[in-house]
Amino acid sequence: MVITAQAEELNEIIQENNSTIFHLLSVKGKEIYFPRKGILSQAAEARASKINATIGVALEDDGTPMRIPSIAEKILLDPKDVFLYASSYGKGELRESWKREIQKKNPSLKGKMSLPIVTNGVTNGLNQVGYLFVNPGDELILPDKFWGNYRLIFEKGFDAKLKTFNLFAGNGFDIDSFAEKIFEGNNKKIVLLNFPNNPTGYTPTNEEVRRIVDVLKNSAIDGNELCVIIDDAYFGLIYEDDVFQESLFSLLADLDENVLAIKVDGATKEYYAWGLRVGFLTYGSKGISEAACNALESKTAGVIRGCISNASHLSQSLIYYGLKSPTLTNQRNEKYKILKARFNSVREVLKNERFTEPSAPFKALPYNSGYFMCIELAPRLDTEKVRQILLSKYNTGVIAINNLLRIAYSSVKENCVEELFENIYNACQDVQRILL
Repeated sequence: MVITAQAEELNEIIQENNSTIFHLLSVKGKEIYFPRKGILSQAAEARASKINATIGVALEDDGTPMRIPSIAEKILLDPKDVFLYASSYGKGELRESWKREIQKKNPSLKGKMSLPIVTNGVTNGLNQVGYLFVNPGDELILPDKFWGNYRLIFEKGFDAKLKTFNLFAGNGFDIDSFAEKIFEGNNKKIVLLNFPNNPTGYTPTNEEVRRIVDVLKNSAIDGNELCVIIDDAYFGLIYEDDVFQESLFSLLADLDENVLAIKVDGATKEYYAWGLRVGFLTYGSKGISEAACNALESKTAGVIRGCISNASHLSQSLIYYGLKSPTLTNQRNEKYKILKARFNSVREVLKNERFTEPSAPFKALPYNSGYFMCIELAPRLDTEKVRQILLSKYNTGVIAINNLLRIAYSSVKENCVEELFENIYNACQDVQRILL
């Protein structure tokens, strides 16, 4: 391990404030830094110069960014908000706006938090976390129902070992299985929690969240050092009253000095801007100082600098100006109502006796939020065969995951929901007849 003076300076700040966070850093995490010397610092010093030959962009004679009219004419924003590089940390005013959004949407959040770093979507944010906190061979504790991309990111990308607990016991969260995994093994724990969960569309109830937090708190009290990654990609899409409405980050950011909470979220789903690829990464820990937050932000910006340099300036500007709009909340609520109506339609359709009787070819797993729900097929039914028949005979597409079918009702018109489940039922019947 080779640690430069700039990395060592950041490490000392973190270790002096919270040794747990320093211990949680991976080898790469300890080595990384944002280069404040060299090209970047020299360019910053020359920013106000009459003649500035430091920055690697092309400028028009009037000092504005050089641009191609056939591209620029499609964009109404000021060219400086579009064509110039953004900071590796992200657009400063956007970071401040997103922090205010987090605080507004999470009234239980009392602890100190960093300023969010802008990432190239949630996936890129999770990769930054992997770089900073995951060593080869580290175990990553997560539910057994998880987004398949976690395997690519953490297992294939950072050589982590995925260690799963049962997400469900009966109709709710399996707190016993969760606790068992948390209290196993060595004292460094990396935990990944994703609610609303992809693929199941489940968010724990208020009581279940209280018990999850108690487990993590007790583990920390026992001396374990926990890095808890909160994937909030589908944050805010909650459709039932007894479900926890905030991010787990709000309760974990000030839980214990032995817990580092990392919130990974974005405009991707929260503001229906998937292709803009604007995500955020935010840190919180009990008693964390501003200096330690700044050090973590610098390390994260260093990873981004060495990976993608910076996220799209145009995308960041679009989200920033969108957040400033006085009509944004109402517009967002209108989209939420559409998704909730589709969710309610799924609930109603699945009350049909054909889908609830003991001999039904499938049963729904618990769901209450997000974009998805899953059905578990009867033991003899092959999900891939059902999926293929749905495509070829019923002109219907779903995702097969082991013995589950994941259904994205978020993309299905409300008046097509009943037909969707009728098609699934009939496809299951077709496969059953083949087996006879």
